[in-house]
Amino acid sequence: ITPASMTIVFLSITIGTIMTMSSSNWLMAWIGLELNMLAILPIISKPKTTRASEATTKYFLTQAIASAMMLLSSTINVWQTGNWNILELKNKFSTTIMALSLMMKMGAAPIHFWLPEVLQGTTLQTALLITTWQKIAPITLMYMISNNIQPTILVSAGILSMIIGGLGGINQTQLRKMMAYSSINNLGWTITIMAFSPNMALMNICTYIIMTTPIFLMMTNMSTKTLQNLSTTWTTSMTMTLSIALLMLSTSGLPPFTGFMPKMLILNELISQKLTTLATLAI
Repeated sequence: ITPASMTIVFLSITIGTIMTMSSSNWLMAWIGLELNMLAILPIISKPKTTRASEATTKYFLTQAIASAMMLLSSTINVWQTGNWNILELKNKFSTTIMALSLMMKMGAAPIHFWLPEVLQGTTLQTALLITTWQKIAPITLMYMISNNIQPTILVSAGILSMIIGGLGGINQTQLRKMMAYSSINNLGWTITIMAFSPNMALMNICTYIIMTTPIFLMMTNMSTKTLQNLSTTWTTSMTMTLSIALLMLSTSGLPPFTGFMPKMLILNELISQKLTTLATLAI
């Protein structure tokens, strides 16, 4: 891919996300997400391997289904209300379909199946792009409609994401798959608290992005893709290996690292909302 075409692709990804974030109309938000999705496909398929082609196909199909669900949801809402405004999503059926489509877009359970497979088939830089930048637009839309979504749906999906993210990463030796399950787990925390305190959900996802970015960049720098690679890099670059280990502990929410702070605040909010059972489940 030439530098000019790469510039156009990255510009399209940026414009697509900004377009979705700044629009108040469902159609414009949908166009922004479509632009974003179509622009990232050449980046995922850049390595000319079978795995990359498979990852591109899986990503395209899941995102296309999510986009179709999103369009269906907003159309049903327009029939009911006669309004394309994002904040006017009042129909319960529409809100449920929209919540599911956005969860599918960002890779949250129970529609998470594509994320580990896609990350495994791409390069580390592309995996970084999918786990961070690509989540911004759907999370912004979810933030905007969080008052209308039934808390039961968000909490159920959030708890399921936490469980799947936690258990799925245990048996992995591939770092990209581990990071995919870490992403699902963190999305679980974000979605759970979205029902009660949307601002806290945004803080959690921002903290996650800030912590994940250096992990992927250091893994790219050291060309480490498995845990075995990581254990052998200790002799060549001790500082980087130690930094990755500490950052991974931080993303898992271990005190006294940064990643513990949003999780502690989320648990505090859940307890103050008299959701003690939920907080215990989250722990």
